Amino acid sequence: MQSLQGQLLIASPHLPDPNFLRTVVLMVQHDEDGALGLVLTRPTELTMAAMWREVAGEEIGDESLVFLGGPVQGPLMAIHSHPPCKEIEILPGVYFSSDKENIEKLVREEHEPKRLFIGYSGWGEQQLEAEMDAGGWLLLPAEAAHVFTTDVERLWKDVTGKIGADIMRATLHLKGMPTDPTMN
Repeated sequence: MQSLQGQLLIASPHLPDPNFLRTVVLMVQHDEDGALGLVLTRPTELTMAAMWREVAGEEIGDESLVFLGGPVQGPLMAIHSHPPCKEIEILPGVYFSSDKENIEKLVREEHEPKRLFIGYSGWGEQQLEAEMDAGGWLLLPAEAAHVFTTDVERLWKDVTGKIGADIMRATLHLKGMPTDPTMN
């Protein structure tokens, strides 16, 4: 089994689960026991400042939005670029943390870029593989720019466009294909 850590899962129209409609999921961890990912395209209406006031009883000035990482409840989690707080290196320069002390440090010391998530996307043993075999997910290597973009609607369009172009190139056996079809 090849790990999908560091890949983006893009929900295809064949995936029946409404929790993942038009989602891009960053795979944080994947092994024979299951997988954990975080949805990059589901900002909530909850700001970091409001969440931190509720969680820690402290005032901070960060008005960025907290994301819904998936339908499974869990601890507060972060994706960030601050190596001293890393628990998992997802891809070069992009780290995952869920430990309370690391989250507190990231928030209090205002390390950027970072994203905080409530909930996560989880799969049991062979569950993700079965969904992929059924055509439920498309894959694309993740980049830090995908992870930390503030334009989540653009992220969806960019990754689906890239996958579509890759499929066309492979199907038509093209070496190159312009992004703009009028350039043909």
